Amino acid sequence: MSARLRILEVDGERARYRQDEVAIEEPLEIRLFAWRDGAPVRHRIAVTMRTPGNDFELAAGFLFTEGIINEAPAIERISYCTDPGEPQRQNIVNVELSPHVAFDPERLSRHVYMNSSCGICGKASLESVRAVCQRKPIGNMRLAPELLAVLPEEQRRAQRIFSRTGGLHASALFDADGRLQLLREDVGRHNAMDKLIGSLLLNNRLPASDTIVLVSGRASFELVQKAAMAGVPVLAAVGAPSSLAIELAREFGMTLIGFLRGARFNVYAGAERILRSAHDEGLGS
Repeated sequence: MSARLRILEVDGERARYRQDEVAIEEPLEIRLFAWRDGAPVRHRIAVTMRTPGNDFELAAGFLFTEGIINEAPAIERISYCTDPGEPQRQNIVNVELSPHVAFDPERLSRHVYMNSSCGICGKASLESVRAVCQRKPIGNMRLAPELLAVLPEEQRRAQRIFSRTGGLHASALFDADGRLQLLREDVGRHNAMDKLIGSLLLNNRLPASDTIVLVSGRASFELVQKAAMAGVPVLAAVGAPSSLAIELAREFGMTLIGFLRGARFNVYAGAERILRSAHDEGLGS
């Protein structure tokens, strides 16, 4: 989603007013309704600054990657808030859990604020990921460098809003043959990933074994964590990974690729999935 605004464009000594298209950023509050003593109890889970669109996927993906739910049937209903007296701007999403789903509010006793650029401030450490991600991603494919090299351009071609605004991150899902399966955009890289995973969850396509996810920015710890939760074995980024992201990828047997730009990229974890004669001949053994 984007908006057109009148701006002043300056180019050296020349200046002119013109119309420009910019990405929209608005808050979204996620509210969870869980059953206690036969009645639904409301919990305010998170607030994130996001690009409107695919909000239900964002909410479902966030709940899944945070370990609050572990399957689509855990969700009874997702809807925009229709509480009396609430402004109807579609900036509040209600997620109702099925009656059989247990929810421990102590896990979310902190008031969570997600920033669109940095995810959850003070995100839990590796120990918490181990607690909620019991299964390591499965992926036995071998990937040729030539296949990886074309993925960024495939992603850019599919970014419809980015092509008009230049202001959105993207998470794109590819199969083992490099075919684009799904793409989501957002002002926040973590939101784009949650929208992608939320779509897979709601369409019963998890775990996403033998797939590749390409993110448009850097590979942070949170993005690797979300990919691991979704069962994605290969995460590639056009930017740099963090040290904790690398540690997590290595522990969970994932392949982590950074600085993917054309034929050049770095493999920080899981190099055994990269099919290359020089590598197979013992380069770096």
